[in-house]
Amino acid sequence: MKAAYTFRDATLKSVPLRALNRVGGVLERFGRAYPVLDADQVVSASQKAAGTSDLGSDSYREPLERYIEAVREEAELNSFGRLAVRGMLVRALTNRINLNRWAQEHPEIRNERIERPWVIVGLPRTGSSLLSNLLGLDPLARAPLHWEAANLIPPADIETAMTDPRIRESQQEIDQLHALNPPFAFMHPTGATLAQECVAFFMYDIRTLGVETQAYVPRYGRWLEKCDMSPAYAQHKLALQALQAAQPTESWILKTPNHLWSLPTLLETYPDARIIWTHRDPGPVVTSLASLVNTLQRMFTTRDDPRPAAEEWKNKLKSALNTGMSFDAKARDEWCFHMHYKDLVANPIETVRRIHQYFGEETAPLHERRIRAWMNRTSPSAVGRHAYDPTDFGWSYATLAEEFADYSGRYGVSCD
Repeated sequence: MKAAYTFRDATLKSVPLRALNRVGGVLERFGRAYPVLDADQVVSASQKAAGTSDLGSDSYREPLERYIEAVREEAELNSFGRLAVRGMLVRALTNRINLNRWAQEHPEIRNERIERPWVIVGLPRTGSSLLSNLLGLDPLARAPLHWEAANLIPPADIETAMTDPRIRESQQEIDQLHALNPPFAFMHPTGATLAQECVAFFMYDIRTLGVETQAYVPRYGRWLEKCDMSPAYAQHKLALQALQAAQPTESWILKTPNHLWSLPTLLETYPDARIIWTHRDPGPVVTSLASLVNTLQRMFTTRDDPRPAAEEWKNKLKSALNTGMSFDAKARDEWCFHMHYKDLVANPIETVRRIHQYFGEETAPLHERRIRAWMNRTSPSAVGRHAYDPTDFGWSYATLAEEFADYSGRYGVSCD
């Protein structure tokens, strides 16, 4: 029988890191939190890592400062958490500097046309990863990979795409994360060569849900939901152009719920995007995500109560759906394809066919054959599963159904 992992299993067992937190706790009581989280220091560290100081513009500055302020005042991070957050921010801005420099040295990449990308905008846990994998079996399309988003420049070319040493380095980082936090491995498939959410490219401007998964920062979250996302989409597009110039592809497969808050900006950036909105019973979706977020944050914070982070993400998902529904009510007909999770699981090939037909295309025979082979593959036997319960967060599936009734009713979303 598979072991059932919950967010409670995400405990920090590393002796050196526990010692670091004890020392950090003593320092914090004397008003000297370690390490210091400071915007100027983060920028300086990223410039040192990249070997140049040119960040292209200062669009990153406000979100960086707002995020760090929220971390200080709301996140209740331990020393390991502050180290992790600082490292995340430094890496994001280092990638930004490297991308900006690459674009200056190779101005021709800006001529790359990102045409008719597939964009999956549904909430997490709604089949978006499965759909991304299925669409990616088309030889003419591909998604950004985890290792590419983590260390973009220089983009690998066709010759080195399978042998780049950054693949192994990225997998080693993932293996270290899984060793520190084993439950996460069974809650969210992660691998260096697996498709990555394109939200990773928003990281380069620090305007992203990605930084909210690492720390409880409601103040930053409220700002992010209303901010101008154009600078983040500019980084997003430039990253795709750099990758496409090195490895041409006919279309990209992109996915993140971050798009639901900024559909007008998404369509300004990619006017011919083929958008797919994935739908699933919000009860399990919200509960599963609450468990996942608490699993990620548990080792970084001194807070034991899982309910604040759970409530924050429940409200975030509600906001995303309300914003998306408001756009849908005013948008042109047929601006997106509405896909139900149950349909995808019941008949993957037929669902992909319907998506293609909706956008005036046909599913190529080779694509269908590859989907069948992928679905029939022999997977390694999993030794764990993700278990979650709404009562852990003060909810019930009945109350969640009431809270999300407008969404479920509008799109005919039935209970799992």
